[in-house]
Amino acid sequence: MSSTPDSDNTAERYLLTLFVAGTTPNSVRAIHNTQRFCEAHLAGRYELRIIDIYQQPELAKSEQIIAAPTLIRRQPLPLRRLIGDMTNASRLLLPTFDTGALTVESREQD
Repeated sequence: MSSTPDSDNTAERYLLTLFVAGTTPNSVRAIHNTQRFCEAHLAGRYELRIIDIYQQPELAKSEQIIAAPTLIRRQPLPLRRLIGDMTNASRLLLPTFDTGALTVESREQD
């Protein structure tokens, strides 16, 4: 599934792949949330490919998918992954896909 090409070639294109596990509630929600977000914020500037890991396990293996749903943003770089039902798909727009989950802060002790 993909969007229609945008006439403005200067806009950043988003190349996305969403890996889902069949028709589980989380997978259905991830597809819906991702499509809705892309149409609302990236209309004409994205290509979304949806892969069912049960139907194409070799693709999941080659991409080292360990959980589903997983959304991979291939473009714009850097390549980033989101895991979950995409209820917070706005992270897709962040240049670094910063989820905050992997941020480690060090504190000096007094």
